[in-house]
Amino acid sequence: MDRNLNLLASTEYDLLIIGGGIYGAALAWDAARRGLHTALVEKADFCGATSANSLKVIHGGLRYLQHADVRRARQSICERKTLLNIAPHLVHPLPVLLPTYGHGLKGREIFALGLALNDVIGLDRNKNMDPQKHLPAGQTISRQECLRRLPGLDPNGVTGGALFYDAQVYNSERLVLAFLHSATEAGAEVANYVQANGFDIRGDAVTGVHVTDTLTGQAFTIRAKQVVNSAGPWVNHLLAQTGYALPAGPVQFATAVNLVTRQLLGDTAVGVSGRRRFTDADSVINKGSRFFFIAPWRHTSLVGTGYAPYHGHPDDFTVTAADISTLLADVNAAWPGANLSPEDIYFVHGGLVPMQSYHSATGSVQLTKHARIDNFAQVGLRGLLSVVGVKYTTARRVAAQVVDLLFKQRGQTPPPSDTHRTPVFGGNIERFDPYLADQIRRRPEGLVPAQVELLVRNYGTAYVQLLEQYRPRRGEDTALALLRAQTIYAVRREMAQSLGDVVFRRTELGSAGHPGSQALHVCAQTLARELGWTPEKIESELAQVAGVFGRIPVASNPTDAENYEISTSVARPAV
Repeated sequence: MDRNLNLLASTEYDLLIIGGGIYGAALAWDAARRGLHTALVEKADFCGATSANSLKVIHGGLRYLQHADVRRARQSICERKTLLNIAPHLVHPLPVLLPTYGHGLKGREIFALGLALNDVIGLDRNKNMDPQKHLPAGQTISRQECLRRLPGLDPNGVTGGALFYDAQVYNSERLVLAFLHSATEAGAEVANYVQANGFDIRGDAVTGVHVTDTLTGQAFTIRAKQVVNSAGPWVNHLLAQTGYALPAGPVQFATAVNLVTRQLLGDTAVGVSGRRRFTDADSVINKGSRFFFIAPWRHTSLVGTGYAPYHGHPDDFTVTAADISTLLADVNAAWPGANLSPEDIYFVHGGLVPMQSYHSATGSVQLTKHARIDNFAQVGLRGLLSVVGVKYTTARRVAAQVVDLLFKQRGQTPPPSDTHRTPVFGGNIERFDPYLADQIRRRPEGLVPAQVELLVRNYGTAYVQLLEQYRPRRGEDTALALLRAQTIYAVRREMAQSLGDVVFRRTELGSAGHPGSQALHVCAQTLARELGWTPEKIESELAQVAGVFGRIPVASNPTDAENYEISTSVARPAV
């Protein structure tokens, strides 16, 4: 990926996408593969906002059955299978346990029926799949087994548990980058740190977007026959500059907060019922409470999600101490055995997600359940679409729908999308376990198996390109040499422009806790050589990253020692 702003300024594109999260990235890939000359710009760094904030679960849609939404459940199952298939290095099976209570709506009997229906809907989930990606059938377990697997759960009313399989993305940021790499391989041009300021409107049509390179302050216009606004939480504010209203009205947003904590579980994720009353107006089976989810991830646990309505500007969003304390209290009430305190938190992920409604009496946030596509042709403005996604899992499918609509607006029959069967960048791996074992056998001298595993799980087959920069110095820890190679690769191949880009999005260095000052200094010094930073710039970048960790009650992650031990930091997703 090359950041070529001169090309963006001098070319007219078939399609320009605003927003470099998972929806924009998926859209750029699908559009480019179907022959549209495509460009994408992102105001900050790719995957730097909501798309980086998730529980890393690729949902198969079991919870949609309580809404009797079989169609949506089927779509989610299909997209889960697609991601397991096209991104085999990044997406892996994840067992999930839900305790059952009594013999009513939360009982084993109801869950057994739900699991059986889910398995029928996903009957083809393992067809032609790598054995490592097979998802076993759901089952119920005994009360004794449930309490054994979930120590500290209040046993009152527990009758057993429901065990099923979903999937987890090892690194959600790198999956977005894999989509962007794939898009550029198909001919798209992408650039980060290019802010859209407004639309170039001629008559009744959008013909481009006025942008600013936020690194230099240079302003220019990117011309395009069609524009898709996939700016996530910024969708309302950007569109307001057109003078047109969203055809279906403004999008409401809620804060979504997830915590990275000390390791609470083994290989199995759990969903525990909250104690506060929850109203789900769309549910056919209303259980009266919402689940909190705890998933194993990189020798830590991901805990969430806490929601609250948000009415401010997205630029002003920040996770507050109240957000964290409320989530901790809710999770501890749902599962006393967690016994989480602020000192157990290694990192906090926060973002804004589309909200359907808010019930002030119960404090219940009703999230939007379906992606929203606004066509401005309905209000007399041609060439502009707006897309607001609601779920990481189904971004590829929504992108394919949007591209279909773009072709129809051009008066053309849409060529078929093939992204559901095309491996993403780094994902051309037929069988994951044999591939990983083979790469470990072939590893360069000095690297240990866990280091190769980390590289494969983050970069897939593309890790061999990264190793071209691996040049350990005499007597140097290979972990630091490998980190330096990752940093060089991030700059030369993935448009990293800041220390934060490398620490939080290009590598897994800081997304699960503070990695230690030595690792940060190695990255900063390497970036300085690549980008020509002054000593003052190095200190500024280090201070900015330290500020991210300093804004939240982050504990020291015991898996990340002062000397970054990349050889032992790889986490094995549950299979």
